[in-house]
Amino acid sequence: MSPFSTLTSTSASGPSPAALADPTDGATVLVVDDTPDNLTLMSELLRDRYRVKIANHGEKALRIAAAEPRPDLILLDVMMPGMDGYEVCERLKADPATRDVPVIFLTARSDVADETRGLAMGAVDYITKPISPPIVRARVRTHLRLKASADFLRDKAAYLEAEVARRGAELAAIQDVTILAMASLAETRDSDTGNHIRRTQHYVKALAVALREQPALRELLTPEYVATLFKSAPLHDIGKIGIPDRILLKPGRFTPAEFEIMKAHPALGRDAIAQAEAQLGTPVLFLSMAKDIAYGHQEKWDGSGYPEGLRGEAIPLAARLMALADVYDALISRRVYKPAMSHREALGIIVEGRGTHFDPVVVDAFIRIQDEFQDIARRFADDDETLQRKQDWIDTANAPLPEA
Repeated sequence: MSPFSTLTSTSASGPSPAALADPTDGATVLVVDDTPDNLTLMSELLRDRYRVKIANHGEKALRIAAAEPRPDLILLDVMMPGMDGYEVCERLKADPATRDVPVIFLTARSDVADETRGLAMGAVDYITKPISPPIVRARVRTHLRLKASADFLRDKAAYLEAEVARRGAELAAIQDVTILAMASLAETRDSDTGNHIRRTQHYVKALAVALREQPALRELLTPEYVATLFKSAPLHDIGKIGIPDRILLKPGRFTPAEFEIMKAHPALGRDAIAQAEAQLGTPVLFLSMAKDIAYGHQEKWDGSGYPEGLRGEAIPLAARLMALADVYDALISRRVYKPAMSHREALGIIVEGRGTHFDPVVVDAFIRIQDEFQDIARRFADDDETLQRKQDWIDTANAPLPEA
């Protein structure tokens, strides 16, 4: 912000001395003229109120204008040897560092065409020689005040833009943490671990990026879609919160009746997210996608999944991606009811499910980027201590209650 753009204030008893001062006092004015007498005249005319810098040719004027502190106003002679005033003005306006510095042309030319040319280049005013001191002072003061106002508004706009960006980033961070906290709460109630959330989150993102190679999907898989998918993925099993521990933590196979209860978790998850969306009172893209994932990630390509028995592309793409990511992670992870499989074994099962359990296009993308899946699994691997804590929790939950 320019030093003369500070707002003044008034007290209850009337204007303060600072308020009575012209806010443009102390501004820096650059005078450019090849005639020494003109430089002397202009310096004497302005130096009682402003800091005056002088340049006797165009190159020097450009150097002074580009140096800090930059001038707040430039009085520029038109007719100079070498680089004339028009070229100087053109170069000033072409440089982002100096384009906002107002330029007033000083010239003996009074043709309308000359004035039009100068104003078209970005000059704010045109003063003809021989100059009138009162007119020069008045024009300089007016344009410095306009400059001060423009600087204030520009700085204010920049501040507000930065503040909006900061608050937006803060809200996004809060949103992300809240999502992960909700998802982690669901994970504490079954045999999965918190790192399952992170692994599946990265798996679906990797698949989405790989699928951009498909012409039919390229338009859908925008950077915004992929970012929303990454944000929504942790909520895929949020509905497990509504499943009883005796089923969720059962170490063996489910009975048909237990499996029917377990199959309710996609609908429970969708309904919980829908209720949160209703509380907001406005559609939110990541919540809409989270509903698709939560409700559809147990569907199968051939229609044999649940809860709706959807088939093929009737299953939302986000849910098709999560279906593969979720199964792959379950296969390679140790659970109370099974040991961990190798990547090769998991790969074989997923390839076998191509066109039945999984979307063939998604499986093909998985095969292409399987090394990336293995890297994600290594980066977010469960440590033994976490697995033991989870095992202890499951054992405690499954232990018979003591007799009264």
